[in-house]
Amino acid sequence: MVFLVAASLALAQENDSSSVMTDKVFTVGGVTFCMKPVQGGTFTMGATAEQGKTIWHDEYPTHEVTVSSFYMGETEVTQALWVAVMGREPKYARGHPWLEGCGRGDNYPAYCVSYKTITKKFIPKLEKMTGQKFRLPTEAEWEYAARGGHSGGTMYSGGNNIDQVAWSGYRKRDSDQYHPVKMKSPNALGLYDMSGNVWEWCSDWYDANYYSRSPKDNPMGPDKGTERVLRGGAIGYTEWSCRVARRGQNKPNMLNLSYGFRLVLCP
Repeated sequence: MVFLVAASLALAQENDSSSVMTDKVFTVGGVTFCMKPVQGGTFTMGATAEQGKTIWHDEYPTHEVTVSSFYMGETEVTQALWVAVMGREPKYARGHPWLEGCGRGDNYPAYCVSYKTITKKFIPKLEKMTGQKFRLPTEAEWEYAARGGHSGGTMYSGGNNIDQVAWSGYRKRDSDQYHPVKMKSPNALGLYDMSGNVWEWCSDWYDANYYSRSPKDNPMGPDKGTERVLRGGAIGYTEWSCRVARRGQNKPNMLNLSYGFRLVLCP
């Protein structure tokens, strides 16, 4: 059976700078994963100066956003955790052994998983196993965490040198294969691979013009749409796509070899 192992923690009121939030660690089906605390705060979201000169229109206008405290997965959800929860490998691996060349193993990120399967099957199963509430991050939470809890500073999550913080398959030496998690340097919050490796689904509907009307506090995205947001870039994409402000999108039932995800734990 599944057992829950939680580290001792002090949970205090959101956005209280005197509060202490510590790691929450869970074990499900023998697979351990860590949720890192992200203290709430205010940041500038979008195409800030360090993001470069070649910017897509949907990264404008820059705007001030405040997010409440939350916990985010230290890494992308791994293949081992997916199997522990779902009882089988993601769809890409079943009956398609030639895809093993893309990266297959316990510590590789789970990829070729759709938004729909994540939210309708994986997360409900995980919640039942742990008794905790999980979800995908909002786009604002994702960018805040990727920036290390503050605006500006670095182009990628954790630094300006992509070789130190991200896997980008656009560089021939990185190949087109995904890589096990935690092989690059983390960002200031201890989060790994938020730039590169696999794109990460967010909860928001995508709207190229949403930033012009986004509320300041805890924006949740548009009320409706046809595509969900993806963030972070991936192997096989340019370094430019791995920037912390870069926005991607696709239909929620889409399976793509470059799509994975990272969890948020509700405080």
